[in-house]
Amino acid sequence: MNGATTLPAPRRAIPGLLCVLCLVPAFALAQADAPLVVTYSIRPPYTVTGPDGALGGLTGAPASEAFRVAGIAADWRVMPPNRQLAMVKQVAPPSCAVGWFITPERERYAKFTRPIYRDSAWVALANADFAAHGDTTLQAALRRKQTRILVKDNFSYGQTIDQMLADYHPTTAVSTAPMIKMSHSVSSGMVDLMLVPEEEARYIMEHAGGQRDNLRLLRFSDIRGGNERRIMCSRSVPDEVIERLNQAISFR
Repeated sequence: MNGATTLPAPRRAIPGLLCVLCLVPAFALAQADAPLVVTYSIRPPYTVTGPDGALGGLTGAPASEAFRVAGIAADWRVMPPNRQLAMVKQVAPPSCAVGWFITPERERYAKFTRPIYRDSAWVALANADFAAHGDTTLQAALRRKQTRILVKDNFSYGQTIDQMLADYHPTTAVSTAPMIKMSHSVSSGMVDLMLVPEEEARYIMEHAGGQRDNLRLLRFSDIRGGNERRIMCSRSVPDEVIERLNQAISFR
């Protein structure tokens, strides 16, 4: 022993780890000046576009206003709901989508703002033959083994209705069509009913044309509560952006 201190060999950096650590800040820096992609589907009365192309409607208007007040540049894109979900699940590019419910599954891959709108209630649009049964609750309607219900692909109807559908397992048809086209399947008798927020049901009844004659609006006593709609964003959207949107959202 000569008293010299032996220094430990320097640790080798792990290239893969360095890449991961550098990826997020580099990606955020690259996107700092780029408009945030914000998607929506044309779904009156929630999301509509005016003559000037501006986004309006029950959820479209407050979402657009929130981005404006927050000073966040947005690249507004019309996109089918399933593509909106797929985009939010991706890391790049960062994106947000207008008017979605929080669910446990979505919270695993998305961030949510404060509510931008609250539905007044859920109702059913049924054909005249089914309405003649006189059911006063959704549970009673779902208990009937012959009941055929039409649902929107990858949509949540809120915790209460989602749980009822899981419990009773009614015969279910799944559609990706716009809501007003889905109502044609109800009025024609292909299915018995579909569930919609009352605001949307009123719009459908006003614009269904000849299909309206065989449509009935049913109010069930066990699904009266409305659900909150929010702006849903991918995990790569910075928390600071979510906070700025929350501060800009005027809905209370």
